[in-house]
Amino acid sequence: MALNINVGSRLTSQLVGFLRAYPELLLVVFSVLLVRYSFCRLKKSRVVAIKKWPVLRILANINRVHDWCTELLRKRGGTVVLKGPRFSQMHMLLTCDPENTSYIASRAHFANYPKGDDYAQLFDILGDGILNADSDSWQIQRKWAHRLLRQKGFRHLVAKVSGEKVEKGLIPLLDAVAQKGCDAAVDLQDVFQRYTFDVSGLLMCGVDPGCLYPTFPAVPFVQAMDDANEVILLRHAVPNALWKLQRWLGIGNERKMARARKTIDHVVANLIATRRRELKESAAAESGSERCVDLLTAYMSQPTEDPEMERLKASDVFLRDTILNMLAAGRNTTSAALTWLFWELSRNPRVEEKILHELLLIKTAGKTKKKLGEEAAPGNKAIFKVYEAEEVSGLPYLHATLCECLRLYPSVPLVLKGVEKADTLPSGQRVEPGMRIVVTLYAMGRMESVWGETYLEFNPERWLTDEGNFNYDMLYSKFQVFSTGPRSCLGRDLSFTQMKVVVASLLHNFHVRVVEGQKAMPAVSVTLQMKNGLMVKLARRTSVHA
Repeated sequence: MALNINVGSRLTSQLVGFLRAYPELLLVVFSVLLVRYSFCRLKKSRVVAIKKWPVLRILANINRVHDWCTELLRKRGGTVVLKGPRFSQMHMLLTCDPENTSYIASRAHFANYPKGDDYAQLFDILGDGILNADSDSWQIQRKWAHRLLRQKGFRHLVAKVSGEKVEKGLIPLLDAVAQKGCDAAVDLQDVFQRYTFDVSGLLMCGVDPGCLYPTFPAVPFVQAMDDANEVILLRHAVPNALWKLQRWLGIGNERKMARARKTIDHVVANLIATRRRELKESAAAESGSERCVDLLTAYMSQPTEDPEMERLKASDVFLRDTILNMLAAGRNTTSAALTWLFWELSRNPRVEEKILHELLLIKTAGKTKKKLGEEAAPGNKAIFKVYEAEEVSGLPYLHATLCECLRLYPSVPLVLKGVEKADTLPSGQRVEPGMRIVVTLYAMGRMESVWGETYLEFNPERWLTDEGNFNYDMLYSKFQVFSTGPRSCLGRDLSFTQMKVVVASLLHNFHVRVVEGQKAMPAVSVTLQMKNGLMVKLARRTSVHA
């Protein structure tokens, strides 16, 4: 008997070793079985096969998954149930119905629709941070994050860092490109990603990554986050068993994820270690302080009244998860929105003119004028205007333009939810435990039933009252890009602040012209980045009327 056990164990070990050496063979066999099964189902009933095998349709449209979902939901009235075979764990409800999403996010029902274990597995790189957390863990983290983000010191830091990075980084970089002449072009999405990562690094960790240097330095951490975003979206499209098998074998997209995780963990661990050392060596950890400090310093140094939170803060793992969640929430989302905005402005010059006219109405303080041209191009002096946060905070047309951009191009296009107990949604569909609910905000912004006949037009005026004021009622009835209910986005106001400062300052100082021949389409990513970037040419604006 012992001999048989040893032989069996040895054979198992050899088989595992063989599969690790030649994992492609296993995937080929697995794929053949999947295709064979699907064709067998098709022979029995084409209608049933379409319903029972959504993974094949999703994979076939993965490069245009958001538009595919939108087309499907238009045909099905805004909500559709997709069922895969039992073993696939692909039983999901896809919806863009505002009544459904409001119901799910409401205080009365959100506990029944948690992120769930499925979400935590797909986004495992985020650990136990606030974006993954549910129940008590989420409540503790949200309470503390809400307190820190609302502190006057931190809000002052947001305005200060956002403006200084525009003044000393973004405008000099873009002016250097402009001075190269009409043949010089730059990827504006890359520039915005560098700007938002520098700002996020300063706000979250107190460290300037230095991405906005004119040499456009490569930043491994940024590439690692982009790789992780791509892999996470691809995980949504296949059964959990398939991507977990890839992870176990260390192949395909999961090999890319493993490399990304290693880079991210290394960088964040060094940030935490450095900050702990600095706090020990300085008097930065003053009890109860609400000074102008970054979030990592605040988490480490400011005491709480919650013993559980104090226990969590002492853990480097918790700090790693927290900082990574904050960086993920603040970096790609803002840069993606800015990129799509300038794409739409290039197609709608009347909107750009209206923003410039609104900027003219500001009673400009002298301190907003910066002599930056001397730094960017010696011997060719220019005076640039850098708008401050309080100057642009109350501009209704600029705010409406940003909302219109986010309506059509939500930075986080998909929201994933689980189901705790059986329930019936306002649309009439029955949901049960084990189902995956996928809310597509991208499709919601492109539904005629929600936005009327002009649903595909870029029209900021839809957000304004007849008197020209911003219509805030629209935010709560139709606009759910920042979510609603208890899990609404804590960083919404901070994001708008950054975007307004950037848009106002760039439009006032530069003509931005999109290079002809580009096709704008979403990349394969959990954030709505633009595939292949956005190449533009720049010229100094000599007059806001030009």
